Amino acid sequence: MTQRAELATVLDRLAVDELITAYAVAVDDGDWTAYQRLYTTDGRADYRSAGGIEGDAGQVAVWLAESLALFAMRQHLIVNRRVHFGTLDHDTGDTAAVRADYLNPMRFADTDGPPAPPAPDLVCGGRYDFALLRTPDGWRLREVVVQEKWRQLTAKAARTP
Repeated sequence: MTQRAELATVLDRLAVDELITAYAVAVDDGDWTAYQRLYTTDGRADYRSAGGIEGDAGQVAVWLAESLALFAMRQHLIVNRRVHFGTLDHDTGDTAAVRADYLNPMRFADTDGPPAPPAPDLVCGGRYDFALLRTPDGWRLREVVVQEKWRQLTAKAARTP
């Protein structure tokens, strides 16, 4: 590999990492317009393993907005990112696959009563599989598949009606 090709790969890895981080921030901040902009026009997401839906980015954004409204605090930690670049029409690096683990603590919103406790009420973890495509606007998500592996509710949250 030449130095030029190696530099291009490093720049692509940084751009892909930024896209995955932007995904986590959009979900945590509830910025559903930004969430949808991260996808290709035909991009899809599958949250069925976490009790959700599978659909296009717009449908999933609506479902996420409704589902995550229960939580005053969300924090996706997406770690152990493994990136593999592929080819499309014989041009090296037009596609990428990212497999990454996640840890997601969340705190329920209290509608009345004292402020929520400092600790999360629900913590879940699992793995994401992201399929990315290089577009004229940069890297975009073509597909996101969530594989929730575990979920833990705190004792306080389990007692709450």
